[in-house]
Amino acid sequence: MTHQDASGGDPVRLLAGCARRVEAALDNALATSALAGEHARPERLVAAMRHAALGGGKRLRPGLVLASARLFGRDDAGVILAGAALECIHCYSLVHDDLPAMDDDDMRRGRPTVHKAYDEATAILAGDALLTLAFDLIADPAVHASASVRLEASRELARAAGHGGMAGGQMLDLASEHRDRSEQEVRLLQAMKTGALIRYAARTGARLADATEADLERMTRFGEIIGLAFQLADDLLDVEGDAVRLGKAAGKDADAGKATLVALKGTAETRAELEGLVAEAEALLAPFGERSLELVALARFVADRDS
Repeated sequence: MTHQDASGGDPVRLLAGCARRVEAALDNALATSALAGEHARPERLVAAMRHAALGGGKRLRPGLVLASARLFGRDDAGVILAGAALECIHCYSLVHDDLPAMDDDDMRRGRPTVHKAYDEATAILAGDALLTLAFDLIADPAVHASASVRLEASRELARAAGHGGMAGGQMLDLASEHRDRSEQEVRLLQAMKTGALIRYAARTGARLADATEADLERMTRFGEIIGLAFQLADDLLDVEGDAVRLGKAAGKDADAGKATLVALKGTAETRAELEGLVAEAEALLAPFGERSLELVALARFVADRDS
């Protein structure tokens, strides 16, 4: 059974529709009642997890999972569960990134960060629990009838999120503060810290819809392009954005002495590269014709967003 929200290529409508479905799945997964194999769910920990995972956000990553799966004809609750799993990873990373030992942020999505709303120890545990929950969700039989497909999706999620992906990228990012980094080094850390989960989103949506190997590789490249475009847009927003609209402090990268492509290349050259990436994404999807309108719109949204 499918659940098609006709977005007509409108990325805001697509993401809003996806957000409603993903948040319903997360709301259910973050209930206080214990499941089989669990003893109990401490209320304070669940509340902190809900603060992190249900506190808004664009839901871009699950949106990419959904749009990629739709391209190949699948749109159901199992795809949404896979998107929710990915969103758990993303939200856990934000909770930990915001900690005083990392980026030391007080605001996230216009609200106090988890360690401010609760405390540091609870924030660490909330992040740990969200990370673990992701693998519970991706293992659900509804995600795909084939256990081998679910296993591969789980292993690729671990690699995208772990020491060779997002967590490793955060380590490189911390090590880059107040020191010179080459363009190659900056691109590597950004591909790991930001790009790995976005690449995973585009690839996994196609995998769950049983795309061919050729189409799976095409969507993998699309995800890589969107991951880089997202980071370039984020770096530009950090330089040019408004803190109220962003829902977090602007100018943090410069204040922390972090290496970015904007700092290395300037805003004009960075914006030109961003536009080139969107053009490459559109060309990559051209063979799919009108079926790719949602993904083309998401590519443009990533580049043009103001928060």
